[in-house]
Amino acid sequence: MQGGIKEWPEDERPREKMLRQGAASLSDAELLALIIRSGDPGSSQTAIDLGRELIKQFSGNLRELAGADLGELCAIKGVGLAKATSIKAAFTLATRFQARKLEHLDRFTSPQQVFEYFHHEFRDSRKEYVLVLLLDGKNRIIRRVQISEGSLNQSIVHPREVFSPAVKESAAAMILVHNHPTGDPTPSSEDISITRRLKEAGEIMGIKVIDHIIVGDGEYLSFVERGLL
Repeated sequence: MQGGIKEWPEDERPREKMLRQGAASLSDAELLALIIRSGDPGSSQTAIDLGRELIKQFSGNLRELAGADLGELCAIKGVGLAKATSIKAAFTLATRFQARKLEHLDRFTSPQQVFEYFHHEFRDSRKEYVLVLLLDGKNRIIRRVQISEGSLNQSIVHPREVFSPAVKESAAAMILVHNHPTGDPTPSSEDISITRRLKEAGEIMGIKVIDHIIVGDGEYLSFVERGLL
């Protein structure tokens, strides 16, 4: 359909449709249109047309679109920096809303609990992150600390970097958490080696490594549950 959305019949405009029927009635392209607000000013492309093109460019997969960086979004004709940042902001806000605040976990009770929190945060990540959850003597979560960004290896995940924040916080124990961007939580030989090394260091320092949880796509692996720790 040619022309801007304001020229369309009122019952076909995304904003009016949402007001009448609710947000759930809108297609993915229509929701994106409300975020980006306009199409390509250099053509007759409407915001909905551009929304459809965005989805198409990422194989019709909203998760791939959510994981795209600003450069990838800006490479699409009609999407400038302003639209790209609006899209990234919307997806980031949605991810934060889905994820329960870590403080609300209060006490560590199971690997499943940790997975449910971090799955929403890591599910679209293309990078590997290593974190530790610091616990007090009653397994209450003190805070989380990011140790590294990038592939897990012994030069990056050194006991000094892992245990330094634990000492500062007077933590009694910790849980290692990292994600596999491939989606497969199966531990590598390096994962196993580093975990055992950190467990031994923790025993010397009096800070117990309770578990190492690898977050994959819809599934996780607990070193304790698998008998690896």
